[in-house]
Amino acid sequence: MKIALINENSQAGKNGLIFDILCKIAKKYGDTVVNYGMFGAEDEHSLTYVKAGLLAGILLNSGAVDFVVTGCGTGQGAMLALNSFPNVLCGHITDASDGFMFREINDGNSASFPFAKGFGWGAELDLENMFDKLLSTKGGNGYPKERAVPEKQNKQILDKVKAVTCNDMLTILKTIDQNFLKETIDYPFFRQTFFKDCKDEKIGSYLKKVLK
Repeated sequence: MKIALINENSQAGKNGLIFDILCKIAKKYGDTVVNYGMFGAEDEHSLTYVKAGLLAGILLNSGAVDFVVTGCGTGQGAMLALNSFPNVLCGHITDASDGFMFREINDGNSASFPFAKGFGWGAELDLENMFDKLLSTKGGNGYPKERAVPEKQNKQILDKVKAVTCNDMLTILKTIDQNFLKETIDYPFFRQTFFKDCKDEKIGSYLKKVLK
């Protein structure tokens, strides 16, 4: 599984710490991590949590990555932003059991963490444990096991509901404020990395036009 890390501006200073911990746990489960920034507090390319949502929507809908790890001060704003896009199911993770049950029950493809609220002594240990439980399962197995069948059915229903309530990603990219879109993706790492990993020709082609 290819995982993208996205940090918004208020917690950009923790990007290196979060990336290192995430890479450690991802390696344990045979996954890889791509750091889409922000790369530090002084990074000139600023991402708000709303931009993080748009970037996550692009990465997941294009097939450039399989999973997104993000967050903000509380984790709530980033979760809401990600969940506003099609084919994105983001959970709010505050402890290790959240991570495990979100993947097992809801089979999501992204997770948002509080990188300021409660982030004190031992925060790096808590984060390691949360990442561990989040990535320890491939998801969708159900928990507890006797609830597996109805939980899988509910996830399928949710996917169908979201398909009706959301436009497809290409339509969103074409109709969203184009300055906002370009501000989100116009930085060197995105240009260098995204188009190599993008599996959706139409999304890739459109974003190349936006970046001209």
